[in-house]
Amino acid sequence: MKITSLVVLKCNPEGSDPIILANATDVSHFGYFQRSSVKEFIVFVSRTVAKRTPSGQRQSVQHEEYKVHAYNRNGLCALGFMDDHYPVRSAFSLLNQILDEYQKNFGESWRNAQADSTQPWPYLNDALTKFQDPAEADKLLKIQRELDETKIILCACTR
Repeated sequence: MKITSLVVLKCNPEGSDPIILANATDVSHFGYFQRSSVKEFIVFVSRTVAKRTPSGQRQSVQHEEYKVHAYNRNGLCALGFMDDHYPVRSAFSLLNQILDEYQKNFGESWRNAQADSTQPWPYLNDALTKFQDPAEADKLLKIQRELDETKIILCACTR
């Protein structure tokens, strides 16, 4: 399971292109010469999916072996580019956490953004690394995994 990119955008209600507020991307698993075009592709798809995600809605878009998960919360939109094996519940839990953290850090200042932000947001880069394991994003999944491990241990002990 792999997260390739996490993006936060401002969706404009008047139909213009969404504005990128924060972006964290890991393209190290792509070939060196593919990396810049993969980053451009991520930006293009981010804007397209964010523009087509209605306010208050969540959606997942399949592209080859990847899924793009989007959550638009009143014009503030978070997107995650994950492989097909990343659990959907964990993906949306992660996007929800990202939006909560963004609003906690920046408040409503995002509403005044007029152009893409190039300033890094350390939390997003940390989240990209930390949440490669879906159980970190979804506490229920983490509990289920621990229960499964306990069952295995108990079954091994009773034999």
